Amino acid sequence: MTEVAAYHQQLDDALAFLQEGEQFLVVSHVQPDGDAISSTSVVGWLLSKLGKQAVLMNEGEAPSRLSYLYTYSTIINYKLTPPSELFTHVITVDCADFRRIGDVAGCFAPHAKLLNIDHHPTNDGFGLVNVIRSDAAATVEILYDLIERAQIPLDLDCATAIYTGLLTDTGGFRYSNTTPHVMEIASRMLALGVSGHRIADHLLEKMTMAKLKLLGRGLSRLTFSEDQRIGWLYVAKDDMKETGAVPEDLEGLVNYALNIDGVEVGILLKETEDGSVKVSLRSAGAADVAAVAQSFGGGGHVRAAGLRMNGPIPDAIEHIVGAVRKALN
Repeated sequence: MTEVAAYHQQLDDALAFLQEGEQFLVVSHVQPDGDAISSTSVVGWLLSKLGKQAVLMNEGEAPSRLSYLYTYSTIINYKLTPPSELFTHVITVDCADFRRIGDVAGCFAPHAKLLNIDHHPTNDGFGLVNVIRSDAAATVEILYDLIERAQIPLDLDCATAIYTGLLTDTGGFRYSNTTPHVMEIASRMLALGVSGHRIADHLLEKMTMAKLKLLGRGLSRLTFSEDQRIGWLYVAKDDMKETGAVPEDLEGLVNYALNIDGVEVGILLKETEDGSVKVSLRSAGAADVAAVAQSFGGGGHVRAAGLRMNGPIPDAIEHIVGAVRKALN
């Protein structure tokens, strides 16, 4: 079977999974980004078109800047309102591994059937049915193919979510994952009426005052390795409280380390309330940061990955910078 045929078979298996159930739980990864929430929205839209019931959920709050998306207001914050029922049919989107689902996994019935749709190369295929395409720029790209396979006409609501997921996971169509297929899909979404320039201005150009203050603190700590190929900054837990920042304000901060001329890997470390450290890694291409993240129990893409480690910030910096240095050499 060719690679294309195998992918089409995965899409057909996913459609069969959607047809066999009546109610589905749809969940993305903890601390969801643009692609995660957009994918949640797209799956909710698709299930409604198939005449199915969908419960959309995330472990925490969805980023408020994505509130314009279809079904955003219906996404349940598990930490605030955990449901009492258990779900037998679950669809996970943009989750690189099962742990990324978070506490929402507590809603899964024993022997629940999982459909796993994702684009991370570190995904281990934890679903009963898996649609994994590591060369896809975003999970919404796979969902677009799924909708095309089902021959369901797109409308503006779904097109806006697909465009948002593509825009955010390609860095505004600037990253190396911006393929001809991505641009073809984006063009079709624009033709359906998506206001691309307004979405880009809203998501890529604007920032909250809290994020600006947080950025100032992070940049004041920006540090480089001796050869200036690695740059890192960190955010302490008190920074979040004192600036009024929320988790979504952290998005994009790591790029300020990477975007310095000569830097090959940028690192953002975030101290959490439980004393662990959340680490985001970005590579210009000279190092496989997914491999670095996996060595610490994390995962992601060759150029963008993440992990969580225990211990104080100085120890975390020492370990992660050491690992990145080895990857570069």
